[in-house]
Amino acid sequence: MKSKSIHARTASRIAPYGVSLLALMAAGTAFAQESAPAAQEETVVVVTGFRNSLQTAISEKKKSVDMVDVIKAEDIGQFPDLNLAESLQRIPGISIDRDGGEGKQITVRGLNSEFSRTRLNGLEALATTGSKDASGGTNRGRGFDFNVFAADLFNSITVRKSLSAEVEEGSLGATVDLQTARPFDYKGFTMASSFQLGYNDHSKDTAPRGTFMISNRWADGRLGALLSVAYGERTVVEDSVNTTRWENAYSASNVGRFERYSTDGGTTWNTIAACTNANAACNTTETHTTNPALTGEAQKISRALHPRIPRYNHFETDQKRLGITGAFQMRPFDGTLVTIDAMHAEFQANRDEWEIEAISFSRNGQGLPKTDVYNYQIDDQGTLVKGSFNDVDIRSEHRFDELKTTFDQLNVTWDQKWGDRLSSKLLIGSSESFQNNPEQTTFTFESYNVQGYSYDFTDSRHPTFNYGKSSTNCTPDQACYWTYSSSTALGDASLIRIRPQTVKNTFGTTRLDLKFDLTDSLTLRGGISDKTYKFVSTEYGRITNLTTPQTRDENASGVIQTTINADIAKYSQTVTVAGNTFLVPNLDLIRSNFDYNCNCANAYGTFYLNNTNSSSRTNNRQAQEDDSAWYLQLDFSTQLGNMPIRGNIGTREVETSLTATGYVGSGNNAILTTVRRSYKDSLPSINLSVEPMENLYIRFAAAKTMARPTLLSLTPGGGSISTTALTITTGNPDLDPVRANTMDFSVEWYPDKDTLITFAAFKKDLKSYIQTVQSSKTLSELGYTPADLGVTGDPAFTVTTPINTAGGELKGWEISLQKPFHFLPGFLSKTGGILNYTHVESQINYYTSPTATTTTRANLLGLSPEAWNATAYYEGEALSGRVAFSYRDGYLSVLNPGSSADFWGKNETFNIDAQVTWKINKKMTFVFEGINLTDEADDRYIAYNTAQGNTAQDLLYDYGTSGRQYYLGLRYKY
Repeated sequence: MKSKSIHARTASRIAPYGVSLLALMAAGTAFAQESAPAAQEETVVVVTGFRNSLQTAISEKKKSVDMVDVIKAEDIGQFPDLNLAESLQRIPGISIDRDGGEGKQITVRGLNSEFSRTRLNGLEALATTGSKDASGGTNRGRGFDFNVFAADLFNSITVRKSLSAEVEEGSLGATVDLQTARPFDYKGFTMASSFQLGYNDHSKDTAPRGTFMISNRWADGRLGALLSVAYGERTVVEDSVNTTRWENAYSASNVGRFERYSTDGGTTWNTIAACTNANAACNTTETHTTNPALTGEAQKISRALHPRIPRYNHFETDQKRLGITGAFQMRPFDGTLVTIDAMHAEFQANRDEWEIEAISFSRNGQGLPKTDVYNYQIDDQGTLVKGSFNDVDIRSEHRFDELKTTFDQLNVTWDQKWGDRLSSKLLIGSSESFQNNPEQTTFTFESYNVQGYSYDFTDSRHPTFNYGKSSTNCTPDQACYWTYSSSTALGDASLIRIRPQTVKNTFGTTRLDLKFDLTDSLTLRGGISDKTYKFVSTEYGRITNLTTPQTRDENASGVIQTTINADIAKYSQTVTVAGNTFLVPNLDLIRSNFDYNCNCANAYGTFYLNNTNSSSRTNNRQAQEDDSAWYLQLDFSTQLGNMPIRGNIGTREVETSLTATGYVGSGNNAILTTVRRSYKDSLPSINLSVEPMENLYIRFAAAKTMARPTLLSLTPGGGSISTTALTITTGNPDLDPVRANTMDFSVEWYPDKDTLITFAAFKKDLKSYIQTVQSSKTLSELGYTPADLGVTGDPAFTVTTPINTAGGELKGWEISLQKPFHFLPGFLSKTGGILNYTHVESQINYYTSPTATTTTRANLLGLSPEAWNATAYYEGEALSGRVAFSYRDGYLSVLNPGSSADFWGKNETFNIDAQVTWKINKKMTFVFEGINLTDEADDRYIAYNTAQGNTAQDLLYDYGTSGRQYYLGLRYKY
């Protein structure tokens, strides 16, 4: 839907850094620390230096029959990366989404994170975190949040872009294999550590980051143990502007938000008649039953989009990341290898969020003073981009989130050779990711009926706001501007919103793989697996009446109101954003004084919590998938003349059994409902590699693949039901996976052990997609018992639910160039470069609202048509360095986000990271790193195409920056 030219912008962004890059290259800046040797049986391969780690990755790619990309240890730990996502973006076809300037989730060849699976030490796993609302909030999907883990914990990443029968099902994009270090990767005793201090130029904060690893082998190398630890802290400060969406005056009400308008700067006023029809009629015709239809300026203003809640945001996030891995290996007999892997990770990101906002632009205004508008400007896309307003309610908001993700995994692997031809691998393990948000509290102050408020979005990414004067003739930096109100007489009551929540994902896997060499050129593989995936989501809300606990209350406590208003300055703190200074509630002081987290009734109010109130039930759901699979695969290698041919062909047969539970109904009729179903998939695949001439490989792959829906969308409930209007909003346990037929083709040339030139083309025929629409079904067709919900008979309901809709074709191509510049003279002979470029095309017919009967054709969600990354490096004897560039085109992120919008999206990004090292001696290395050197903005937009003539495609949703991150420190290896 949105695609911008990358060329002019990219050139202008690179230019300011050109001098720095040349200086780094001339000084000889690329990395030269030793990496971990890898051991296979008793053979130890010693790999040292960044260039040699690239050689190893090239060798792995070259040997594989499947289409894979590999990053080896020196690539990961020594890239200027905060976490694994940023390491993964160096692979062709992979783009990342950043949150707070840090990589979080990946998109592979245009398919977002929901379509890829991640395995950790051979086991499928899922780690999820929380984020600010503009970045998606709590992750309740299948997308893996890579920011949980420090990159230093892993010694290899393999991205499998084509599938073979032996690889677990569930991915359309890629299967990402993460491997932690093991003691048999090293020859003997090995110890390494690093310590760095980080500095962020937004937060002005200095914080530590460090790693430690120790490994040894005993009993003639037959026993080994390893321990590694990574720890880091970081404070992120983000200033942003946000609109929460855009709306027209009648979008939320049949009354309208604007009462009068003036075309002469507020000297004379014209009344805008209130609409008394239903919302749909007001939004399209403004035909009134008691007033004539709106025309001229009144109609133009009422139909124009205005920001729903225009505001300044200020975020302060304190991050702590801890990772611990352990491994024990033993080879008690020849042909026997037993490995135990354990991992523990913690990612804490406590966040304070302060905002000042015009809250009444999101209110229907009925029975309250409505807004007058003057000095306004409406553009040719139907957007009220500038205006001054009277009778505006301003809100000051402080939200605090305590966020922590804990990840644990333990698995045992038994590799056994049973003679010369037969071998087996038994893998048993489990993982748990627990995302805990024990406090999510929002507290607000209000200022009612402010005169002279204005906004100006003429510069759409740097709007200006003026907050006028309160009825007490005060400004937002004064306590007399604000009040804490439990009354709705003048507008919205102040909030004391309490919403703690959790998400738990657990996997338990048992897998047995067998391999039998039929001949020297034919190998038969087969195996069985059983996997259980459990998803549990909870949310709690505040209730003030234990006898009718179905309704959540978020309004201010009257007792607290009296105490705070007696000395509102005491309970405030000052925040400055974009040069604007204002007061916000001091939540730490308010919490300590009034103990609103007690889950009790105290002297200041009633603060009980439950998870069965009508507002919280949406996120109180759970589901379990039991996946049983077997596969059979034939590997072959032969020659056609002098042309080597390798490949595999096989099938994977899998049965998925689902048990999903959620609240269905409303009020006292809400019941916890469980639905069960199962389905089967047959997934054949073939991979073929031909070497028509030495070091030139032509590969082809084809497969049937599937990606299961999110468990949140599969669970019943999650919405509301009206037994009088016969309407229901719910999840859909009958959703089928998104299935696809895929084909991949590549040509790979390896002129020497350091050089790789690749062209790859791919095509995926998506058989379906998942969208939310309305249909007519009975409760029994949905799997519910009507009597349980208080319904007589089994009438047809208007059902709003996710369903499988028509899919579409995805196709694209990518190129990858990797070359050290040995041919250049002098010090330039030690330089080199890596360049990856990906082009993807795919469009889907979208229903841009659940009631839509026609579709809008637009890019697949998450798809960036163009993406590239490049790394320039120099590896000298002492001084070394790298500069990494990454570009991602804009993409759509959310369909039908509300307020009649078609899409949310994110505009293009361009990031530069750099690293300089100086090898002091064989054991000690000095390190300097710079991350996000462009201070790239998180620029999210919202797009409309409505019957009112609102056609803007790049309206501001959220725009902010998080600063440049620098690290300075030492690495030591023994």
